[in-house]
Amino acid sequence: MINWIVILPFISALVMGIVYLADTKAKRYFFYTAVGVGTPLVMTILSFVLISQLMNGAVTIHGTLFQWIDIGDFNISLAFMADRLSAVMISFITFIGMLIHIYAAGYMKDEEGYGKFFAYFNLFMGSMALLVLSDNPIMMFVGWELVGLCSYLLIGFYHQDRANIKAANKAFILNRVGDFGFIMAIAMLFVSLGNTGFTFESIQANIHTLSPEMMTLIGFLLFVGAMGKSAQIPLYVWLPDAMAGPTPVSALIHAATMVTAGVYMVARYSFLYVEVPDVGIFIATIGAASALFAAIIASYQTDIKKILAYSTMSQLGYMFIAVGLGAYSAGIFHVFTHAFFKALLFMGAGAVIIALHHEQNIFKMGALKKHLKLVYITMFIATLAISGIPPFSGFFSKDAILVAAFSSEHYVIWGIGTLTAGLTAFYMFRMLFTVFYSQEKADHTLQKLPSSMTYPLVILAIGSATVGLLGINEAYGGTSWINTFLALPDLKFHLSFAVEYMLTALNVTLALLGMGLAYKLFASHATEPETHTLWKNVVINKFYIDEIYEFLIVKPLLLISWLIAKVIDPRIFDGFINLNVWLYKKAGFVFGKLQNGKVRYYALYILTGVSAISYYMLMELGVR
Repeated sequence: MINWIVILPFISALVMGIVYLADTKAKRYFFYTAVGVGTPLVMTILSFVLISQLMNGAVTIHGTLFQWIDIGDFNISLAFMADRLSAVMISFITFIGMLIHIYAAGYMKDEEGYGKFFAYFNLFMGSMALLVLSDNPIMMFVGWELVGLCSYLLIGFYHQDRANIKAANKAFILNRVGDFGFIMAIAMLFVSLGNTGFTFESIQANIHTLSPEMMTLIGFLLFVGAMGKSAQIPLYVWLPDAMAGPTPVSALIHAATMVTAGVYMVARYSFLYVEVPDVGIFIATIGAASALFAAIIASYQTDIKKILAYSTMSQLGYMFIAVGLGAYSAGIFHVFTHAFFKALLFMGAGAVIIALHHEQNIFKMGALKKHLKLVYITMFIATLAISGIPPFSGFFSKDAILVAAFSSEHYVIWGIGTLTAGLTAFYMFRMLFTVFYSQEKADHTLQKLPSSMTYPLVILAIGSATVGLLGINEAYGGTSWINTFLALPDLKFHLSFAVEYMLTALNVTLALLGMGLAYKLFASHATEPETHTLWKNVVINKFYIDEIYEFLIVKPLLLISWLIAKVIDPRIFDGFINLNVWLYKKAGFVFGKLQNGKVRYYALYILTGVSAISYYMLMELGVR
């Protein structure tokens, strides 16, 4: 069963790819939909059966397809492991992924390359399943790279537009930068641990044999990979540009697959990070900085998808605060709740975009509440959830992270997280009020939405409102079921209920203030500002980070490339090669004169040689 969860989407992607390549013009909507949507449906059923086995007492479930590498004592198999962490991850990945696939069937129905899209989509699901369920770091890295490949293919799906290709390249290259750190960490683990077995279980059993310095370096390099995949400072700049892909791609990347991989990877290596708390503080600091930085930028964006993209980066920052401070269960809990409300937000945004004939500027929308009631209600629930308003799901997971930060006495990180919570409510309700409440900007003739795009919104709205109940802690009369089930090596945080209630009250108050400010500024009259202050210009241009990278990294690399291509290669390397060619050519000309096939010349050479030897011998005898 665990094997089929991984291999089924690869098989379906291969089948759809072959059928599509056989005739790219054929309209096989039913076939592609049945295979494309049916695959994640089967994966979801198998995942739920898998997690039920673990809930009923199973400790770890293993599966092996075949042995991949067999060199002496070094053996790597294409093998899978479902423990409680990976089972929780794969269950919501497949479930949310299935809903996004259903939604995509309506969203992409009239697009060219429909079959190709679903082949890529299923490949994406399979790659994430391989990443999550692999029982060793090498196969995890294979899934990690395949996820990056799928993001490249899907972000650049509309390849006719050059900007989309640049966005796909940007995502691919920046992830390769982070992945260099990841693969270096894997190599160091292998060299340090030798052939004691290279599965996660064996690494965990032998991690204590490494020196503290080696564990620190490995922990840091692993997080470099997470920075790229989960879009944290400084490797985050690909994420907003990734909105170039179709909206279902954005939903899948941000909610169920790619960007959550970095948080999962840190939690998977929690047995390492508990040994190097300094690296954990670094991770939490980067997470806090990324959360605040992205929230500030989101507050000034006008593109509905980019607002949500920066929102994802900010929420990922919360997750890294949690795993960095040793609250691994809280981090995974927020990954879990975030998958529901972020998938809903992107799919709701996609519904608005389709209804308005691909308009994405929120200030060109308005008064859609009366036209798109279902979309409005579901997005309102998701916005409450991400803003941390009780009793919606985001409240419980975000509150658990901020409580962990406060109780661990990292007050600066806690303060940044709390401030970001207020900003999150502001920019999310700014988007909601501008799109659904403000004055109507134009006489829109709305496109009717297919039911496949609306029913998934309802299911996700129910999830966004309720799944947080799985993590209610003792302060609110619960048992924090998800923490107990995950059984990760969380650090113990001790905080009185009274203090926790005060922190919660502060978080909710700031969220309500943010909501109220957004209502005052954007609910009745929202217009895109034409002139900006210096601060607004800086934020609207995303602090000019892309331009700084362009100046400090891209342009020097282009200059080096130009020097190599135009100066060093033709004048030095090619010059050296051409000099050798010229010398060989001249030598050939000389030797060609000697070896010309004429007997008279050969007789002359022989006579000359004999004469020279005779002269030499006579001179030697004369001297004696």
